[in-house]
Amino acid sequence: MNSITEKIFKYFTKALTYITLSMLLFVICYIIKEALPIFIEVNPKDFILGKEWMPIDFGFGTKFGILYFILGTLLVSFIAVVISMFISIGVSLFLTVNANNRVRRNVFPVIDLLSGIPSVVYGFIALELLSPLFFRFGVKTGNCVLLAAIVLSIMITPFMISSVTYTFVNLKNKYMVAIKSLGVDEWYGVTTIIIPKAMKKIILSLILANCRAMGETMAVMMVMGNAIVFPTILGKGESIASLIALEMGTAVRGSNHYYALYAAGLVLMVIVLIINIVLHAFSKEKE
Repeated sequence: MNSITEKIFKYFTKALTYITLSMLLFVICYIIKEALPIFIEVNPKDFILGKEWMPIDFGFGTKFGILYFILGTLLVSFIAVVISMFISIGVSLFLTVNANNRVRRNVFPVIDLLSGIPSVVYGFIALELLSPLFFRFGVKTGNCVLLAAIVLSIMITPFMISSVTYTFVNLKNKYMVAIKSLGVDEWYGVTTIIIPKAMKKIILSLILANCRAMGETMAVMMVMGNAIVFPTILGKGESIASLIALEMGTAVRGSNHYYALYAAGLVLMVIVLIINIVLHAFSKEKE
């Protein structure tokens, strides 16, 4: 019976794996299929490097350029990941070195609760509390890339804390006895042994956090300003995900506007893939 049960479980998990991969492949193929028609009308170079987005013809012709959306996506996600990285490493070091098991058991449920809050709630709180504060300090309308990055960093920080803390605790249990037996200061051992050893896991966590940040829509859309301009830290901007969310409902199926939005999603997918490949290669060099 045990042998039969193990075989059933093995084939069941294998089937689920193939189904998951098939669904992923289907999504990728569908996005590519819906994106390709726009490149018949628009040169791919002009689409990626173009600075004007005019999907409706008002007598001046339609224009599909997503450079500012790409820059907005990269800027807001980069700032968010950097903010989250420093907060996460700091909190993880406290939970690993200073906190005992009881404190960790009480803190982790609170951190996990933060990751379960819907993004629209974060966006609404930022819109009501932080946006007026930014406006008071001279930011027009109060919405800007920095505000969106702060909200985004809060959303991805719980995942980063959980992942990095788990890595630090495992390395502490593995090396701390030897570190103390040599008479080395605990914090010196953490900074010279544990953190370098954990760097690969930290980079992998950053990859997943970056994927979440670049694909986040609702909270970013609410506080980033959604202006088709060159994005600056204290200025407005718009991400690719926000563009798709704002305009897909009004795009006529089969129109160039519709295909251009899918092409923008394809570009976002390629950017995420490139960043992941680069960070994975960098993490291997750290081994």
